[in-house]
Amino acid sequence: MSSVRIREAIETDVIDIQLCAREAYLKYVQRMDREPAPMNADFSAQIARGYVSVATSPSGLVGYVVAYPEGTQFMLENVAVLPGCSGQGIGKLLIEHVENTAKLAGYKTVELYTNEAMTENITMYPKLGYVEVGRKSDSGFNRVFFSKQL
Repeated sequence: MSSVRIREAIETDVIDIQLCAREAYLKYVQRMDREPAPMNADFSAQIARGYVSVATSPSGLVGYVVAYPEGTQFMLENVAVLPGCSGQGIGKLLIEHVENTAKLAGYKTVELYTNEAMTENITMYPKLGYVEVGRKSDSGFNRVFFSKQL
């Protein structure tokens, strides 16, 4: 884990980010009866806006996060880690990176949502200090919304 570094994504990372998204979210396709939104995200546009950071190790990209300011809060839209690297704290590192970025920019909260079919996430986010603030159908997905005061 000490060899994992987080940096801002660049355009040449797009293919690796797309592969990471596909691998990380593939297990949810059957549960949701459709591909989760991150599997079809426009990562090039998100990178151009400065919204994407990647976690890398000597072997290459191992995860990524998409986050950006939205009004008075900071939105954590998507975090994914290659399945072969999960359980090593990389996702937590990426989320902490977002929280630190938000704090440095003067934001007081980080907001995120997950799909209700992603039960692992619904269990994990409270352990990281996030509080469930609502559930609703949004863009055809049944989402669970969380917030964390920084």
